[in-house]
Amino acid sequence: MNKNIDILERAIKQAAEQKARIIVTPEDALYGWKFTRETVFPYLEDIPDPQVNWIPCQNPHRFGHAPVQTRLSCLAKNNSIYVLANMGDKKPCSSLNSTCPPNGYYQYNTNVVYDTEGKLVARYHKYHLYSEPQFDVPEKPELVTFNTTFGRFGIFTCFDIFFHDPAITLVKDFHVDTILFPAAWMNVLPLLTAIEFHSAWAMGMGVNLLVANTHHVSLNMTGSGIYAPNSPKVYHYDMKTELGKILLSEVDSHPRVSPAYPIAVNWSAYATTIKPFPVQKNTFRGFISRDEFNFTELFENAGNLTVCQKEFCCHLSYRMLKKEENEVYVLGAFTGLHGRRRREYWQVCTMLKCKTTNLTTCGRPVQTAFTRFEMFSLSGTFGTEYVFPEVLLTEIHLSPGKFEVLKDGRLVNKNGSSGPVLTVALFGRWYTKDYVYNSCGTCNPAVTYLLISTVLMIVAL
Repeated sequence: MNKNIDILERAIKQAAEQKARIIVTPEDALYGWKFTRETVFPYLEDIPDPQVNWIPCQNPHRFGHAPVQTRLSCLAKNNSIYVLANMGDKKPCSSLNSTCPPNGYYQYNTNVVYDTEGKLVARYHKYHLYSEPQFDVPEKPELVTFNTTFGRFGIFTCFDIFFHDPAITLVKDFHVDTILFPAAWMNVLPLLTAIEFHSAWAMGMGVNLLVANTHHVSLNMTGSGIYAPNSPKVYHYDMKTELGKILLSEVDSHPRVSPAYPIAVNWSAYATTIKPFPVQKNTFRGFISRDEFNFTELFENAGNLTVCQKEFCCHLSYRMLKKEENEVYVLGAFTGLHGRRRREYWQVCTMLKCKTTNLTTCGRPVQTAFTRFEMFSLSGTFGTEYVFPEVLLTEIHLSPGKFEVLKDGRLVNKNGSSGPVLTVALFGRWYTKDYVYNSCGTCNPAVTYLLISTVLMIVAL
C-alpha cells in the first residue's frame, strides 16, 4: 500500500505544481482486490464520521492505527490540495445483531476526502457492490456531499452510477455541481465503455463528472476523464500499454450558471408527436450482451427508419457520406430489465455498426469503422426523464463538439460530418421500474501497482 501511495504522492505533487485544486484516484488503487473478508481485514482502518473534525496528519492515533489515513492527510495538507482516495473501512458490531458478520466487523468499500489542511471532510461507503465478497452493503445508500470555495461536490463509486440512489438524488435533490467518481470499470462495447457512458451521464444529468478509472489492460479496464455537462474536457483510453496518466482540465465550478449549460430536454417530445417512419419488414432480433434488441438494417445511403419493441419506438433519420460495402449498420430498440440479474430497467435506442456483414453479429463488440455520417437524428418514445446521449467513434474515441441534444429529445450531429461511427445511442434508465433487491456481492477489481489519477483544476466563477 505504501508503494501505491508513493505513486499517488508523485501524482499529487505534479497536480499541485500545476495549480490543481482537487485530485481523484481510482477505486481499489491502494490495495487492489482478489480478497476474501479475512485477507482484506488487516488492510482496513477505522474511518470516523467527518463530523469528528479530525486531521490525521496532526493526530494520527486518535482513532487507532491509521497509517494510510495519516499519509493521505499529510499529502493533502503538504500540497494544499483536496485528495479523494478509495480504501477500506471497518466498523465493530455486536454479535447480538443478526446481520453482524462472524468476525464482529462490518467492512466497507470507502471513499475518503481530505481538504487542503489535511482534515477529513467526507466519507462514503459504496452501496451497489459488484463482485466484492470482502465488503458489506451499508444499511442504506449514503448521500455524501461537501462544500468548497469552488463548488459543491458529491461522491459515489463505480457501479453506483447505474442506480437512482445515491447518484440521481445527489444531483436532483442536493444540487451538487460536481461528482467525484472513482471506479474499477470493465469496458463493455457497444454501449458501456467507460468514456462513452460516463461522458453521456454527465451530459444527461447536467453536472461535472470526474472519473478516475483503474488502468488494467488485461482486465479490459481503462478510461478516465473530466466531463462537463456540454462536452468532455479531457479523457484517456488506452488498451495498448500499462502506463497510467494524470488528466488536468479547467471546468466551471458552478456549471448551472454557465452560459454553456445545456438546455432542458423533453426526451420523448419529438418521438411521440411525429408519425412513425415506415417499419421495415426485415426487423430481426439480436443481442447486446444478454439483452434482446429488435434491429432493422440501414440498407440505403440515406433514409428514415423506425423500430419498436413492445410500446417503445426509436426513430432514425440519417445520411451517410458513403456506404462502405463491407460495413453494416442497424437501428435497435430495447425496453426491459437488463442482463442476467434482470434488475435494472433500460430503454435504449441505438444506431450501431455490426461486427461483420452477417446480421447475427449485430450487437457484438467492434472497435473500428470507416463509415461517416453527413447527418443523423435519433429519438425515442422514452418513458423516463433519465436519458444519456452516447456517440462513440472508431478506435474508441469520443466526439466532442460534433453532436448535440435538441430540446425535443433528438440526438443530432453538428459541425459537419461525423467521424467513423461505432455507436450512436440514447441510453435510458427507468428507475421506478427497477426490480427492487438488496445489493450484494462485489465491484470491480483494480490494479495494485498502476494508478491513473483524474486531476481537476477548477476555475471558480
